[in-house]
Amino acid sequence: MTKLSANLNAVAMLRNRRSVPWPSVTGIARIALDAGADGITVHPRPDERHIRRTDVFELQKLIRGAYPGAEYNIEGYPSDDFLTLVERAAPDQVTFVPDDPLQATSDHGWNVEANRAVLLPAIARMRTAGIRVSLFINADAAVPQAARDVGADRVELYTGPYGGAPVEEIAAAHLAALQAAGDAARAAGLGINAGHDLTLANLPPLKAAIPDLAEVSIGHALTADALLYGYAEAVRKYIAACS
Repeated sequence: MTKLSANLNAVAMLRNRRSVPWPSVTGIARIALDAGADGITVHPRPDERHIRRTDVFELQKLIRGAYPGAEYNIEGYPSDDFLTLVERAAPDQVTFVPDDPLQATSDHGWNVEANRAVLLPAIARMRTAGIRVSLFINADAAVPQAARDVGADRVELYTGPYGGAPVEEIAAAHLAALQAAGDAARAAGLGINAGHDLTLANLPPLKAAIPDLAEVSIGHALTADALLYGYAEAVRKYIAACS
């Protein structure tokens, strides 16, 4: 069964448009988890343009107190400040992404070999804290073994090119690349996550191509669909798409 982790960045960005406390990030997290989501994902960037550091700890308190079976995933670039934040928040999983602070959103995966000096000590630090590590990677079958070599437990396949493909033929080519990367991750002994621009329409073909997909993190499309269906019903629809 592929787990659904509801990414709350878009909810936090909407809240931050005004100096008011709604929509509540923890309130929406509660709705998502009550509707059956398996976990919550956040990506606290240095400028706090969506998720704030206070959100990280409020969500930690909510999940550990009211939803102890749910998973908490924190994404970010492994700077010292970020690693300290993760150690304090003690999530189940940290996903390292190679983002520049000025990026609007994640748009590429790690060149693992070129960043061994960054990744090796960061992964070792997370292992010491007992936190599972996933590396955000492109759909490149050559990368998973390198991720394994630096100590990652999982990879998260960047599905943006697949999700944003303008025509079916291009989407099919990107899906084939994701499948090959998934095969390579499996062969390397890594768990397989995926995320970025996944929708109710393109998630089932991805699941068919990678049946042992462990987790998908979905935020933008889930939030957009929530405008049509309500947040709880949108979560239920994505859970169905995962299965």
